[in-house]
Amino acid sequence: MKKYSRQDQTTMAAWAADCAERVLPLFEAAYPGDDRPRRAIETGRTWVRTGVFTMAEIRGASLAAHAAAREAKGNDAAHFAARAAGQAVATAHVPQHAYGGAYYALKAVAAADPANAAVSVAREREWQAGRLPAGLREEIMGRIVVQERGGVVVVKLRKGEGF
Repeated sequence: MKKYSRQDQTTMAAWAADCAERVLPLFEAAYPGDDRPRRAIETGRTWVRTGVFTMAEIRGASLAAHAAAREAKGNDAAHFAARAAGQAVATAHVPQHAYGGAYYALKAVAAADPANAAVSVAREREWQAGRLPAGLREEIMGRIVVQERGGVVVVKLRKGEGF
């Protein structure tokens, strides 16, 4: 697994939180009384701002967002939006979770409007890439692969060496 500097990790965490927050309305519209994904994003942002890390808090926020995602099964856009939040906060623990924040955000965008997924996902991916510093952009965005197969947009996370 690649090692990242503390600065890169906090940059990745802030970026992943931004990615997750952009799709959070897809979850909140379907589950307005459930604030677990939002709290996960806020917990991640607090870590970025303060540098204060407790495994119990980060893990708890991530697991809560993932529990919300499981409960949203059947509504793919909401499900993936909650997953994005859970991955984003987990970046405080393992930097590679930032990839998951962006990956699930793209899946949420695709699920929200399947008829226009190719355009919507391309636009969102461009936004994501534009928010990363050049030193991280190629590496991170190179692992988040978007393909169109038979009119369906497929988003994949390419793991492998260094991941």
